[in-house]
Amino acid sequence: MKRNRARHNLAARIGVWSTHHRKTAVLGWLLFVVLAAGIGGATGMVEMSDAENGAGDSARAEQILQDAGLAKPAGELVMVSAPAAGEWEAAAAALADAVRDTGAVRDLAAPLPSEDGKDALVTFAMRGDARTAPDRVQPVLDAVAAVAKAHPDVEIHQFGEASAGKWLGDLLADDFRRAEFTAVPLALGILLVAFGAVVAALLPVGLALTACLAAFGLLSLASHQLHLFQTTYSVMFLMGFAVGVDYCLFYLRRERDERAAGRDAETALRIAAATSGRAVLVSGLTVMVAMGGMFLSGLLLFKGFALATIIVVFIAMLGSVTVLPALLSWLGDRVDAGRIPFLNRRARQGGHISGRIVARVLGPVLARPRLFAVAATVLLLGLAAPALGMKTETLGLEKQFGSGSQLSVAHRTITESFPGGPAPALVVVRAPDITAPDIGKALAGFDNVTVHRDRNIAEIEVPLPGGTTGLTELREQRLPAAFDGTGAETYVTGETASSVDFNDQLRRGIVPVFAFITAVTFLLMLFCFRSYVIAITSIVLNLLSVAAAYGVMTAVFQHGWGASLIGSEGVGAIEAWMPLFVLVVLFGLSMDYHVFVVSRIREARGAGQDNRAAIETGIRRTAGAVTGAAAIMVAVFAVFGTLSMQDMQQMGVGLAVTVLLDATVVRMVLLPSVMLLLGERNWRTPRGLSRLPSLEGDEPDLRAEATPVTAKV
Repeated sequence: MKRNRARHNLAARIGVWSTHHRKTAVLGWLLFVVLAAGIGGATGMVEMSDAENGAGDSARAEQILQDAGLAKPAGELVMVSAPAAGEWEAAAAALADAVRDTGAVRDLAAPLPSEDGKDALVTFAMRGDARTAPDRVQPVLDAVAAVAKAHPDVEIHQFGEASAGKWLGDLLADDFRRAEFTAVPLALGILLVAFGAVVAALLPVGLALTACLAAFGLLSLASHQLHLFQTTYSVMFLMGFAVGVDYCLFYLRRERDERAAGRDAETALRIAAATSGRAVLVSGLTVMVAMGGMFLSGLLLFKGFALATIIVVFIAMLGSVTVLPALLSWLGDRVDAGRIPFLNRRARQGGHISGRIVARVLGPVLARPRLFAVAATVLLLGLAAPALGMKTETLGLEKQFGSGSQLSVAHRTITESFPGGPAPALVVVRAPDITAPDIGKALAGFDNVTVHRDRNIAEIEVPLPGGTTGLTELREQRLPAAFDGTGAETYVTGETASSVDFNDQLRRGIVPVFAFITAVTFLLMLFCFRSYVIAITSIVLNLLSVAAAYGVMTAVFQHGWGASLIGSEGVGAIEAWMPLFVLVVLFGLSMDYHVFVVSRIREARGAGQDNRAAIETGIRRTAGAVTGAAAIMVAVFAVFGTLSMQDMQQMGVGLAVTVLLDATVVRMVLLPSVMLLLGERNWRTPRGLSRLPSLEGDEPDLRAEATPVTAKV
């Protein structure tokens, strides 16, 4: 009976089925990937509109315009600067003629001179849908560039929705290709060092890439119902590839460890399925449920991130517990094919080497747990300290590209000469009768008013030289003073208003999201380990990791401390959506290591070891896998930290640093010291919890499973 106990949990049953139906598992996976990628590619991705991406009054304003068919065209600003007043006139006239001749623009206005007369601002809008304007702006960019070349005595700067969108689209495409072509070889190189064999290294990479490919297709299909932000694919690849490789690595490492311990191929696979497979299922479920918390944010952006991550993690998890055991069963000892002599020797000794290194670290930690628990906590809190001054905002394109980029220089130059020009507020006025005398009187107090009589809507452009201060004054003083008592509704949108409203919604949404993921993490750990102490410890350790991530991000990207070392710069704020995203992602990802390590500690405890010995055994035996998995995640996230977009840099660096801390300080120092201090309380199951459902099933009896290697599969 003992030999069958490993079959009792779900992961073990799936693994046994896969090894007995190898062809079905592998061909079914390939068919699923091809169909998902093909159908998704044929349907294409649908991006969210400005109204869908916003919140509060600014989103309502955008929705009113969209419903009325008044969505604003993509506006463009071109500033001509001359050494002396009026010397820009010839160039400005040539510029107006050149952009008009493209046939792609409308609403071309006469040049607006600056106060000192040395600069002139030419404004116009792109014809057609603003969402597709970046695809059609190239002739206009060429025309402006030609005028600049023909008039070297003046400087010409262009900034607008279409030109910035074109720049952004090209940059994202280049960045994504660079990330893909850098992250994959890095992960493969780390796996080659870890396993010392080409086939063993290729398995996790291949499964992770096919999981991402299938997820891309399914996400494109889903985007027709839930519209997505343009960087969602990048986020999906970042998460999917890192998690997919890690899950496979955990599984494969355990199978190879069991083979090295003298077990036959079938028994080794069964034990790997019952232990690492179970940890993968629990970890994947935790990540997916944690990501589901983003649906409570009230923002479509996070709903898209949640959907993308849930899809890719589910597919990666599914491949790890089905296709991987089938492939391992088919390959048998051929998984070591393509051995690299030096690396192979190192991989074979990896368990001993990691054991010796971990013993040197773990020995002092277990000898003086209180000291190391305090030291590790102080270190993490020290790293978290800068987060106390964190400032968030929706970073404009001029900040996303860096201060030295052509787009940022253009935005800065135009703003200095024409304050409020690139980002004016747009007031949308809706009334039962927009032609009523009292409303007409209110509108007369503003410049740049456009009235749409047939739709009972008016639009007012208001420069905001004071930024958020000017916005507050407009919303709380000027508009109420002008329109109170008229029966009109007024909503303010624009870059500044959208950023403020987005931040306000984030502040409201982070509380339910945080409550959800902490409650769900607690329950999942409770069901998995039958210990409320371990569940609470998991949450506390996660919070320390997240706090450290916030501190590092704030120090580097808000204050600019060390930003130049990674080719970035401080921009004075953190991207508005980043704190909530990092909170959810790290709460999910940290479960990878936590579940894997604590499961191995519990396994040793179930084999009869006392608390101290179980902690030492569990951490030493998982050290190699955790180190390899962390190295891969850090490498993949670090690649995103080198990309061009500021938000991608913030996400990559924040996640990379935290995974590094989580796999070293938290799992190697803080976790064992805290568990040792807690002693037997780690494993006490209150009587009331004994009736709760368990996610882990029966523990495999590893002593009974040991059999000599008799055959090569």
